[in-house]
Amino acid sequence: MSSFEWIIIPVTCHGSCITNWAAKVENKGLRLKLEDLDASHPYLAERGIRKETAEEFGIGYFSGAGSMADRIVIPIHNERGLLLAYAGRSIDGSAPKYKFSAGFHKSQVLYNLRRAIEGNLEARPSVAVVEGFFDCIKVHEAGFRCVALMDSSLSQEQGELLDRHFAHVVLLFDGDEAGRAATDECLLRLGRRLWTKAITLPKGKQPDQLSRDELQDLLAPKHSPKYASVVHGWHKR
Repeated sequence: MSSFEWIIIPVTCHGSCITNWAAKVENKGLRLKLEDLDASHPYLAERGIRKETAEEFGIGYFSGAGSMADRIVIPIHNERGLLLAYAGRSIDGSAPKYKFSAGFHKSQVLYNLRRAIEGNLEARPSVAVVEGFFDCIKVHEAGFRCVALMDSSLSQEQGELLDRHFAHVVLLFDGDEAGRAATDECLLRLGRRLWTKAITLPKGKQPDQLSRDELQDLLAPKHSPKYASVVHGWHKR
């Protein structure tokens, strides 16, 4: 049986609540678009990504030359749909696990934000926030708005994007030490800006390992999830 803990914290905040960040550096649009990506590569199937979904997100194996050669490449856009960069995921154990296009600053972007705000009939809807690309894709497939930090930490600019576009945030980070630390940090920081809730996964689990039914049980509103071990809520006053 799962246990649940809800904590409501009144917070008064004047101006920016996130400090000690470096000067903002703008991302520029990427001129080069990679072609002939294989959306049916076995690695994607192993990660639970259907070919149709890979094609929707523009993901696939790149067999060409350059820094992204022999990697699964993932295009990254801003909220206006401008292509900013590619992330290249190693599939043969080589380091680094992820490569990004030169000059790209991931702290300026929320992955999948463009889709998360598409068709928005509400002024500021709810969104799930996860760490990684594949987590985000799986949550999207399960029928929920979702963005990814592309890391286990939240930048000032990412916090501002969440505050600008959404009224409610549900944190769904990995069930490891880094994920739990990120959950605590984001609850405190985002809770000063907007309504924020966190769902803590069991140890060793991450969102992209969950089935569609499990994700829907966790994220569907108006009922208590069965899979999570703890749920915390912070509320902006």
